[in-house]
Amino acid sequence: MDRPYELIEASDDEELQLLSETVRKFARAHVAVTSEESVGYRREIFDLMAKSGLTGAAISEALGGTAMSSLATSSIIFELSRVQLGPAIYLSVHYMVSRLIETWDRAGRHHPTLRDLAAGKSLGAFCLTEAPAGSDAAALKTQATKLTDGYRIDGEKIYITSAGHADVYLVFARTSGEGKEGISAFVVAKDTPGISFGAHERKMGCEGAPIASVRFDNCIVPPSALLGDEGAGYKIALSGLSAGRISIGAAACGLASASLELATRYASERRQFGSAIAEFQGIQFMLADMYLRLRPALLLVRDAANKLDRKAPGGEERLASSAAKCFATDAAMFVTTEAVQIFGGAGYLKDYQVERFMRDAKMLQIVEGTNQIQRSLIARSILK
Repeated sequence: MDRPYELIEASDDEELQLLSETVRKFARAHVAVTSEESVGYRREIFDLMAKSGLTGAAISEALGGTAMSSLATSSIIFELSRVQLGPAIYLSVHYMVSRLIETWDRAGRHHPTLRDLAAGKSLGAFCLTEAPAGSDAAALKTQATKLTDGYRIDGEKIYITSAGHADVYLVFARTSGEGKEGISAFVVAKDTPGISFGAHERKMGCEGAPIASVRFDNCIVPPSALLGDEGAGYKIALSGLSAGRISIGAAACGLASASLELATRYASERRQFGSAIAEFQGIQFMLADMYLRLRPALLLVRDAANKLDRKAPGGEERLASSAAKCFATDAAMFVTTEAVQIFGGAGYLKDYQVERFMRDAKMLQIVEGTNQIQRSLIARSILK
């Protein structure tokens, strides 16, 4: 079969195939989990990504990056997720922040920041979510008060990936009025006075990508911290969602692909009643159903990435990314849960990867817009 469990297929060009194989080897050598204690965040993994040229994949060559396609960056996220979700998640956020800063930069004021992001000297974080503003991002309350010499930011963000570890924070705050028109975006360095971080949240899974609150208390930033124009923040945030959702879909496919491979191998080796359990029709049907979820998920992610790469009309691109994210993450939840079931009692033990993959998969149905929100967006696109 033509690489049935892979995001990059045999029909793709040699450069894409080489990238996929290179990242797979990198992930197995440096990202794979060797024990439960090794699941947590390790900055050295990001540093190794930088040395391997992965951190600048979403940034133009003029600024030190490699300007890879969305399909290429998706393949990076996919391969990392097959061994550990955490680094894939914080790298996908790093890519989103990098793309947004470069796309909305005015007069090159953020070029030094982008060069550091490309080189892996800095890790990027995306600061949008607040306690009253999750799916309803336009309801955010963090304030950015204009001063004669810049802006004063006050407020709190929650569930921020890499909070406290990241060096550059793309912060969305209200500069005027109510609603989405009053939101602006700012590029804020970690060492800016007035920024502080909460303790890492205790999560169900994805321990390798820590999340925490980010607080701003009389945090003064210069006028150059503004990204784009005042009031463009909501538009800036939305413009990064398609790429972000495709990355989450790719991560989900990575979890599902690895889980199906592990379950297939285990079913072929585990013997009961004198036979490998893979010979039992019930197990065969489970494996078939897992494949029937994974394969279309891979195709939807590829389709969405290709639409983003060729700059398909906005509505078509957004529909494709929402469909890919929603279907792939639901598929990952199904496939990883079935993998645990095939492993039986062993699947419930932390000695086996499948229980970690199942816990990790749940998060992907929530981040980058819950799957309920994705279904609403898909329905609106269909009804237009």
